[in-house]
Amino acid sequence: MAFDLKSIRKNEALAAPRILVYGVEGIGKSTFAAGAPSPIFILTEDGLGALLVDHFPIAAKIGDVLDAIAALFDGDHNFGTVVIDSLDWLETLIWRDIESKYEAKDLAYGKGAMIAADKWREILDGLTALRNERGMAVILIAHTEIKRFDSPETEPYDRYQPKLQARSSALVREWCDAVLFANYKTIVKKDDVGFNKTVARGISTGERLLFTSERPAYMAKNRYGLPESIALAWPAFESAINKGN
Repeated sequence: MAFDLKSIRKNEALAAPRILVYGVEGIGKSTFAAGAPSPIFILTEDGLGALLVDHFPIAAKIGDVLDAIAALFDGDHNFGTVVIDSLDWLETLIWRDIESKYEAKDLAYGKGAMIAADKWREILDGLTALRNERGMAVILIAHTEIKRFDSPETEPYDRYQPKLQARSSALVREWCDAVLFANYKTIVKKDDVGFNKTVARGISTGERLLFTSERPAYMAKNRYGLPESIALAWPAFESAINKGN
């Protein structure tokens, strides 16, 4: 179809969100996803704990994940959100599949990462179909790691980021509408130790938050005009989206 002025369209409604949530251990990432509308979990690890949610059996290979996505696309169901828990265990399945099909010499010099990126694109294409054709929201859950960031503007510094290989992480983050970092709220308390000296200590308030915008300490982004931080709960996220749009 040729593009002309008659082909111009305007979005009439906000599409279902594509979200990556990553954060510290045990903070409640899966619980956040469980609060989304009618969730169905595609599991790559046994991380649900006591959560009572619908889920597929734990995937043993990447084909199981693709089969689950296909079943949701083709089947008759009322699920409103698909959750992959977690991405870093999914990456393990991807590399296990690659290493079973290729020799080590075929994966050298970054070739393995390129093959893995193609596998990720296959998964993301399936999730895009669920979003566009079935109207399902997508939540991707990942663990976190601390790595050095070499900034071209400042001295290198450490920051939180999703626990994924760099090329795969960039691909997933670009695909998502929101990359949200989950952590506890921390306040800095300064104590006077005498001789005109103070010691700063970080103290957690126990409040669980989603951080929505890039900061030196962590990766984050959103396309919804969200506030810098919101409570780690689906109703708070949904309310913030509605206010931002």
